[in-house]
Amino acid sequence: MDLKFHQLLRELGIYNLINIMAHYAFLDKNNIVTEVIVGKNEGEENINWEQHYGNFRGQICKRTSYNTYGGVHQLGGTPFRKNYAGIGYTYDLQRDAFIPKKPYNSWILNETTCNWEAPVAYPTDGQIYSWNEKNQNWTLQTI
Repeated sequence: MDLKFHQLLRELGIYNLINIMAHYAFLDKNNIVTEVIVGKNEGEENINWEQHYGNFRGQICKRTSYNTYGGVHQLGGTPFRKNYAGIGYTYDLQRDAFIPKKPYNSWILNETTCNWEAPVAYPTDGQIYSWNEKNQNWTLQTI
């Protein structure tokens, strides 16, 4: 989310409501995210909410942070598990991270951010490109 959007939320008086909501991801037997819900903050009412929601559903449940991307909390808060969980993401227990689906076979996992990166850097000339897996390079998009 960009700065202007955050300013608008503050002006509307709903910024703090969004920031205090906790999110939880449910995992299937292969550690694939099947659902993400809004829930209570960890420690609220002296309850371990990951465990509580997991027991209720009979699934493993892990907290995730809406504002976390690449191991950085975009608002300066505590990042959870490298990336906000999305349906289809994999939870990696060893890295304690949510990892998105691999977009192309040639892309490489960045161990720091737990995001996939192209083997060739995205051009920085201000143009719009898409990845061409066959050529293993970026292709300029034309209108």
